[in-house]
Amino acid sequence: MLFFRASLFRKRLRCLLAGAALIALGLGVVTFTNLSAAGEAGDKAMKSHRSDLPVLGQLPSLGGASEWLNSPPLDAAQLRGKVVLVDFWTYSCINCIRTFPHVRAWAEKYRAQGLVVIGVHTPEFGFEKDTANIRKAIARFKIDYPIAVDSEHRIWNAFHNNAWPVFYFADAQGQVRARLAGEGNYEKAETIIQSLLAEAGKPDAAGALAAPQASAEQAAPDIAHLRSGETYVGYEQASNFSSRGGLKRDAAYDYVMNVPHLNEWSLAGNWTVGAERANLNRADGSIAYRFNARDLHLVLGPRADGMPVRFQVRIDGHAPGADHGSDTDEEGNGVVTEARLYQLVRQSGKVREHTFEIRFLDAGVGAFAFTFG
Repeated sequence: MLFFRASLFRKRLRCLLAGAALIALGLGVVTFTNLSAAGEAGDKAMKSHRSDLPVLGQLPSLGGASEWLNSPPLDAAQLRGKVVLVDFWTYSCINCIRTFPHVRAWAEKYRAQGLVVIGVHTPEFGFEKDTANIRKAIARFKIDYPIAVDSEHRIWNAFHNNAWPVFYFADAQGQVRARLAGEGNYEKAETIIQSLLAEAGKPDAAGALAAPQASAEQAAPDIAHLRSGETYVGYEQASNFSSRGGLKRDAAYDYVMNVPHLNEWSLAGNWTVGAERANLNRADGSIAYRFNARDLHLVLGPRADGMPVRFQVRIDGHAPGADHGSDTDEEGNGVVTEARLYQLVRQSGKVREHTFEIRFLDAGVGAFAFTFG
């Protein structure tokens, strides 16, 4: 199974795919073709290429980047002769975060043989447009390959992209040969890289596949026990809100906690719920969520002036103990210091259904979205 975060007409939805991960979408210079047309192109391409991967079109321009990190700007001429992996990501997306160990491993393992990995950072939330925040994320996740900052979605639109994460694989002639959407199926992705390197005259690239280790929020999800899905807090995409009276748009309101059922959530305290986030106006506000998953994450931001916000997590009314996440201690204590995803729960034993509650000891926090793993 695969998870990815999808975007359609700028609306973000969580999607689940089962089965094959390789999605052969026709990728022309300015438009996509349908799956059938891509298959016909593949039949023709197989006659002239050692690989059975179809030719889907030329790699779209990367010229829309507002800035490049870890590299000077890259263009088609510089990439000619190289196998290219373009990875669309955004730094608070848990699906993207869980791909990083593999993408880093591929970039390091195949760099000398001619692979260029390019991360295209296209934001979902407003705070992800801030280059300083992107730089912090790059340092946090130890990313050393080139990053194109795509805060205006220009590269996203050039590729006709619609999800995070998505991998586009281009051969040494600058032709897109495959598109892979979502996390998971890493063996298939690396096999594609090896195949394209072999076409480029690097047959020694074939061999054992990378097996990177991952911990904290970068670890693979426990899909077998995952019964909760991404849930947005801002009213534009909020769902399953259980507090009496519903969400009040763009207005300060005193919410009263309602005990949530599975996959419902509730607020307590004085909050202003905006389109993409809920802001706590006074200290001692809280959010509860009834969930069933090994991991619980929450995208949070500090006060508008950047000052940290202290919080305390409870699971079924008790300190999390061994079930605390990487951003909390056994007593459930933590601090929001920057706008990013925080891992608040990782169940250490048998995964069960629980009620999670986070209480903020200081005012000013922004809450964006729950994700699970």
